[in-house]
Amino acid sequence: MDRAHGSRNRHNRSIAVIGVGTWGKNLARVFDELNSLNAICDASATAFAGIKVSSAVRQTNDLRTVLNDPEITAVAIATSAATHYEIARAALLADKDVFVEKPLALEITQAEELVKLAEERERILMVGHILRYHPAIIKLSEIIEQGGLGRIEYIYSNRLNLGRLRTEENILWSFAPHDISVILALVQERPILVSAHGEAFLQKNIPDVTWTTLEFPSGIHAYTFVSWLHPFKEQRLVVVGSKEMAVFEDGAGAKLACYPHDIRWQGGKVPIALKGERRLIEIPPDEPLRQECEHFLESIATRIPPRTDGYEGLRVLEVIAAAEESLHRGGKAINLKHVRNGNSKRTTAARTATMVPSTPSAVYTPVAALALQTQPSSVTHPGAVTRGTEPEAIAPAVVRESQTQTTIAQQIQSGVAPDTFVHPTAVVDEGVTIGAGTKIWHFTHISRGARIGRNCVFGQNVFIADGVTVGDNCKVQNNVSLYKGVTLEENVFCGPSCVFTNVINPRAFIERKSEFKPTLVQKGASIGANATIVCGNTIGRYALVGAGAVVTRDVPAYALVVGIPARIIGWVCKCGTTLVVEDHRARCPGCGNKYQPGDEGEGLKPVKEA
Repeated sequence: MDRAHGSRNRHNRSIAVIGVGTWGKNLARVFDELNSLNAICDASATAFAGIKVSSAVRQTNDLRTVLNDPEITAVAIATSAATHYEIARAALLADKDVFVEKPLALEITQAEELVKLAEERERILMVGHILRYHPAIIKLSEIIEQGGLGRIEYIYSNRLNLGRLRTEENILWSFAPHDISVILALVQERPILVSAHGEAFLQKNIPDVTWTTLEFPSGIHAYTFVSWLHPFKEQRLVVVGSKEMAVFEDGAGAKLACYPHDIRWQGGKVPIALKGERRLIEIPPDEPLRQECEHFLESIATRIPPRTDGYEGLRVLEVIAAAEESLHRGGKAINLKHVRNGNSKRTTAARTATMVPSTPSAVYTPVAALALQTQPSSVTHPGAVTRGTEPEAIAPAVVRESQTQTTIAQQIQSGVAPDTFVHPTAVVDEGVTIGAGTKIWHFTHISRGARIGRNCVFGQNVFIADGVTVGDNCKVQNNVSLYKGVTLEENVFCGPSCVFTNVINPRAFIERKSEFKPTLVQKGASIGANATIVCGNTIGRYALVGAGAVVTRDVPAYALVVGIPARIIGWVCKCGTTLVVEDHRARCPGCGNKYQPGDEGEGLKPVKEA
């Protein structure tokens, strides 16, 4: 396509923004200002509140509307990281140009597939590494290329904040891609060795702080320190050259400065540093996001690959994956050429649930409901596996309209509602009942005879045994097993890695299936991460079991229990707020609900409860 023709088409409102959470709203604003926004799409009915876009911009909760609309030729994806691959793949197969926020995917094999798919279908694929479009980084790149810093000795970056804590990804995947993208661009080489050290202070196996080292063939070393446990926000990049040092400080009032320096040797033995006067580098006041969006539109118009194309996104993923492998191996340096893993476990399932037509003219019909999750704007349940408020994503399976849905393995089962989402790596046995709107994530197994209610969410590596009943609107987070005899009533929350038992005195060499004891978790109760519920007990309505507690007896309604064994330390409202107890009555300082003692052993009962 020639530039003139592309320029005429770049402002014809042909872009759809998918996911309008905190960052998606910004993308929608900028593309609308550039007269390019056609539609915004999000599964949440409330996601569009407060978005200020032109009246011509359409709103939809159905991704199919976007993918099947010939007026929409490109999409910008700002959903949760776990959904990027599936949505980008569906968009490419619908012959849309794709802009996707970082990371491109959570597995290298997925990223490679997207890059190959974009090439095969001659689509633009761009990754949202926004720092690459920051005027200060662009200026710094020019200074380095012109030899202004001399020979690059090393680079280091800090990206620190006391910010929104994530449980679906560690700090490495959340913060580090920004700086790694910039470092790779400045050095213009692929690292040969990557090592990383980190600590998980808040959540087991989810590092909050990491220090990553990159070694390049030229001998340059780069270091990046990221943390979301820091008393103040700091985003700083330092490039140390043989002639000058450059410092970029991001954030409000971003600035770029150079520090000339000289090292002299006293007596030929003692190095003396002679500091030069700081020199501020003038940088244009351009908004990085606007520059990034304009670059995407320019790539669409000219068909020239963007600065941060799929290959650039893949290179960043390779470094992140190597750093994560190093973390798991105690900081051992990883040779980058051997890295093929990603953020999630190795891919074990064939993609039978993502059968797609090979012809560009095909119409796409998702098997399951296309439910989107925006990038979260807040975390309301610390310790839960959340993406916003739950780990939602897009159901990726797409088929020709002429194909029957029964050809999709494990997606459609007798008793499974048609708008249930089942990840391709999950296993759902025949004879399972699953209500509408339920989402089943990576490597989860639902056994024959299990009964699952509506609008439930099951995180990664969950096991549901035969005969288990789960009510409506339950959230069962990563690494939880519900064994035979466990019943969850509606609105129950089970935190990551909490444990249910079903035998009091198990022995590996003695069969005790006839001795299983039932466990009941009543309506609205919450169980914290790593808690253990000994079988034969009941968790009362709206009770709250603290993280790591061991429940050895019944928990009364509305009780707050912690410790080993669990003991009552207070009472909680239906909304989860600790109650204030006065004169044998309890009230919620948050929502105003009121309670009084129930019958003996039954905990509290509501007097006034919304």
